[in-house]
Amino acid sequence: MTAVHGTHVVDVLVVGAGLAGLHTATLLAERGHDVLLVDRRPTLSGAIRTTGIFVRKTLDDFPLPEEALGPPIRRVVLYPPTLRRPVTLDSDRVEYRVGDMAALYEAAARTATAAGVRIALGTRYTGRRADIYGLDGPDGPTRVRARYVVGADGARSRVARDLALDRNDHLLVGGEEVYDVPPGEQPPAFHCVLDPSLAPGYLAWVVNDGRHAHVGVAGYASRFPEGLRRAIERFGASAPGLAGVDRPDRVERRGGPIPVGGLLRRISCPLGLLVGDAAGAVSPLTAGGLDPCLRLSALAADVLDDALRTGRADALASYDGAALRESFRGRLLLRRGLAQVRTPAVAGAAFALLRTPVGQAAARRVLFGDRSFPDAGPAWAGPARATRPGNA
Repeated sequence: MTAVHGTHVVDVLVVGAGLAGLHTATLLAERGHDVLLVDRRPTLSGAIRTTGIFVRKTLDDFPLPEEALGPPIRRVVLYPPTLRRPVTLDSDRVEYRVGDMAALYEAAARTATAAGVRIALGTRYTGRRADIYGLDGPDGPTRVRARYVVGADGARSRVARDLALDRNDHLLVGGEEVYDVPPGEQPPAFHCVLDPSLAPGYLAWVVNDGRHAHVGVAGYASRFPEGLRRAIERFGASAPGLAGVDRPDRVERRGGPIPVGGLLRRISCPLGLLVGDAAGAVSPLTAGGLDPCLRLSALAADVLDDALRTGRADALASYDGAALRESFRGRLLLRRGLAQVRTPAVAGAAFALLRTPVGQAAARRVLFGDRSFPDAGPAWAGPARATRPGNA
């Protein structure tokens, strides 16, 4: 990895080395641009926040390294607050796989480095003055002059603030425990519990793919009666899908804010743009962000490549969150509805609809549907331009 000190001049400074930042940086470097990618974490395998659930559309369109993916998941089991009479939905296709995110980040970093990206870990972004960006790394403070900056620095993006772009104000907070499990007799499954007394405004979940268990809870921070950590502990004591599995004393813990307000309207300006969680590129309903982050990053790379080659900063105006946001209207309405489910009794009544043919058809459309992040039109970078994170 690159040590950064002194003063540097680059085409693009990317802040944040999640999948969005790594993918954007790689695509730009492959097109011949000078890219510096910084992340405050000293290692990409630490401080992982995402569950790492990849949906079928992502698996189809982005050739992720097979060795970093868990067993295929074709089953989703939905539970009311009582956990009685769940609804089981099976698909004849592979719908989900859980990624080993540490391995995926490290593979993506190798791909980025091979493409020419300079990666500086343990390096904190400290702010902007004109086109000069401050960094603080292992060798002390430094300055970077960049033609453009990319904010891939999460739901509470400092880059967004410095560029006077929109910032996420509709957030859930989530956390989970991850640990190894022995192979089970039941097929890999994604278990979801609708219980607002446990997960206010969202879900509690167990993903058991026969290799790892992910046991988590998410909801609105102000509505947790006992705090997130205690909610996870309480759920873990009776979570479904873990029959015969003993929770070890040592587990990996993940957590962080989840933007669910939909794609932000103003995500670019003449100085740069936002990708991933910083741009609100997360499904308002399911809170899934891995597919949107890869697709929006591809569009961001197209737009920046055009701006760098033509010298026209106004090219970034085509990176318009307001236009893409229109495709989120249905999911935003469903998010508002889910946010209003505040008691187990209401959740139980709503769950009764899932036992009807119409309800199950709707659930299948949400959970197994072919829809993905909205198409951005002719500039959209689709499967042919996707980058394999393992291409070192």
